Amino acid sequence: MAPQEMKTADPELMRAINRFHVMDAIRRFGPISRVEISDRTQLSATTVSAITAALLDDALIMTHQLGGIRDAAARGRPRVMLELNPAAAHVVGVKLALDQITVATTNFSADVLSSLVLPIRLQRQPVSVIADLVEDGIRRSVADAELTMDQVSGVCVGLPGVVERIAGVCRASPIFGERDVPFAAELTARLGGVGATIDSDVNLVTLAEHWFGQARGLDDFLVISVELGLGLGIMHNGELFRGANGLSPDLGDLMVRPPNGVGATRLASAASEASMLAEAQEILAGSEHEHAFRLGRGMAKILELAGAGEPRILALLDRAGGALGFAIANLITLFAPPKVILAGAALA
Repeated sequence: MAPQEMKTADPELMRAINRFHVMDAIRRFGPISRVEISDRTQLSATTVSAITAALLDDALIMTHQLGGIRDAAARGRPRVMLELNPAAAHVVGVKLALDQITVATTNFSADVLSSLVLPIRLQRQPVSVIADLVEDGIRRSVADAELTMDQVSGVCVGLPGVVERIAGVCRASPIFGERDVPFAAELTARLGGVGATIDSDVNLVTLAEHWFGQARGLDDFLVISVELGLGLGIMHNGELFRGANGLSPDLGDLMVRPPNGVGATRLASAASEASMLAEAQEILAGSEHEHAFRLGRGMAKILELAGAGEPRILALLDRAGGALGFAIANLITLFAPPKVILAGAALA
């Protein structure tokens, strides 16, 4: 039996991929000329011209000219540069942490139009109450930006834990007291049909660093997030690595040797904010500092005592830092990234 011929690429898919690459080049390097887009994307000048014309018709990008009319008379036609149109879309980002909800409304160029922080201890709240609070924060932020919900193209919520982004389900998180929470669908219904998605907070930090931060221009790097848990964001060949099943790797599940060399423990039990808070609270039990942990100011108290030279707290941080350092060294051995970005309040 003769082997089957390989199917050629779907033309519609190829057009969508090329359009994405052109948009990505404009976002990352704009203002940028068509010639530069062609060089960076390796697409032909004809293809770039066709795609940018369609993007201009859709008002997703806009032009401005380098040089004035007088310059044009002396040197020829002014150089036309392309950049994102800030008014093309508006989105809302939300971050859930144990002690607060942060909300920001941005335009298509990621300029923050309004932001707010709602200090509240989410760990004690049922999912329905958390959804109420997130909805209220989103609506207030959109109003502060002088927009209506009809002008919002989408909402994305980042939170710690194991998140199945495509399904919109949080499989496990210290934020929620239950598992398999369909939070994206819950929020979409509350927002009158405005599309909501959820993702792990470290994945969103990784994308933000790639698009606008310290990893702009890099296609390979790692982000280590040290907060309540331990998050790992992997950017490889310009794509966010989510794993075969769409669930990103949990850095806290790595096994490490404890300082005494006996047995093994999860990295999250040695170097996460939660583990440091638990150990510090045990160390400081019965002291004048214990009250800070009940008020949710435990990490601030740890840093305060470390700054004052409290030996037991310094030893705690030394153990956590050592465990985390070995884990990062192993990740560097595996991935050989040109940059590793550390994020999180505990790293102060």
